[in-house]
Amino acid sequence: MAHPELPQDIPLVVARALEEDIGPGDVTADLVPASRGAVATVVSREDAVLCGTAWFDEVFAQVDAAVSVAWSVGDGARIAPGMELCRLSGPARALLSGERTALNFLQALSGTATIARHYADAVAHTSCRILDTRKTIPGLRAAQKYAVACGGATNHRHGLYDALLIKENHIMAAGGIATALQAARRTHPGLSVEIEVESLAELEQALDGGADIVLLDNFDLDTLRAAVERTRGRQGCATKLEASGNVELENVGAIAATGVDFVSVGGLTKHVRAIDLSMRFRLAPA
Repeated sequence: MAHPELPQDIPLVVARALEEDIGPGDVTADLVPASRGAVATVVSREDAVLCGTAWFDEVFAQVDAAVSVAWSVGDGARIAPGMELCRLSGPARALLSGERTALNFLQALSGTATIARHYADAVAHTSCRILDTRKTIPGLRAAQKYAVACGGATNHRHGLYDALLIKENHIMAAGGIATALQAARRTHPGLSVEIEVESLAELEQALDGGADIVLLDNFDLDTLRAAVERTRGRQGCATKLEASGNVELENVGAIAATGVDFVSVGGLTKHVRAIDLSMRFRLAPA
């Protein structure tokens, strides 16, 4: 799997996180002599997929450039309980001040990468790909989408500007499926056009209109199979099909097996369970 490109907003995101945590200064770290050094290790307490090392590094780079971080594993690696992930050394104050923010990024993004890996593994017996959505934590979209890719799933559009996804309310406001698709091609001819449908009759309209992707909203398995059959049965039709709605790990394999091209899962980024990691300190030799 090709390693995803790191987002460009890491320094800005980290700076905001440090501002909300350290503010004008870490008053507890002031109890430690400024000259005192320390070393630390980060250890995993559970099976997971690691993600967020660049955010972790950036935290300490901004807190104090004298901190050194050496990683034993990288983003996308599977980790296990008791595994040492990295070693740090530097001023004790800096390690103490940056610990929580650095771990927050590493634990949250590893959580996203881990659940993405579970979903990707669940459909590995098919040609279907798992997609993320825009249901992300505000301010962390680029980070979470990077984590999704590290976990083996695929990024959908990043925002409202890089692809069209015409949903139920857009269709109603535009005056129908055909009218919405025509307007999309006219106003943004260079962008991918996806449209949501809620029945096989609406699917036919979307196919007639030449949608690039059709989002099959809350279709049951039999109707998904029928949608795939109708789409593949059209001469020269290159439209892709995406299933969405009520997708869980327990049923995603069956959904993928219907023959759809994609399954989108809002829970990859909407429901974040941080991975249990710990940082262990000790004072550096005098």
